[in-house]
Amino acid sequence: MKIITIFCFFFYIFISAQEQPLPTAELNELLMVERNGRAKIESEKPAAFPSGADALKNRIVKNFRMRKIISNAETETCQISFIIDKEGSMVDVKASGSNESFNREAERAILKIKDKWIPGELNGEKVRCRFRIPLTISFAK
Repeated sequence: MKIITIFCFFFYIFISAQEQPLPTAELNELLMVERNGRAKIESEKPAAFPSGADALKNRIVKNFRMRKIISNAETETCQISFIIDKEGSMVDVKASGSNESFNREAERAILKIKDKWIPGELNGEKVRCRFRIPLTISFAK
């Protein structure tokens, strides 16, 4: 009985040692198939604004209309989320925060940016990428 148990133990070790981990390229391919038609979170090369992150910030500030925000608080925050599709267009823009007027103005300021983005890539293919941008505004009293 001991011999059979020892034999089974070594056989199990031998079999489990044969498993090879998947190469990274195959793992990325599996992620892409699993999430077909959805925004890709993992990508080898994320989407990028053509003029850079600082230019994007400047465009948001330029498009923002402070007089449209109604608030009694000293500061307001919101988070803008959007998807850069395979063609580089911004889609599904949403702002979430406690102040509705700030949310609407943040969405409007982002949607006014019409530049095409450089889409993200995964295994050499263009994929959809989700972006989140936090915004905070302070009111001088």
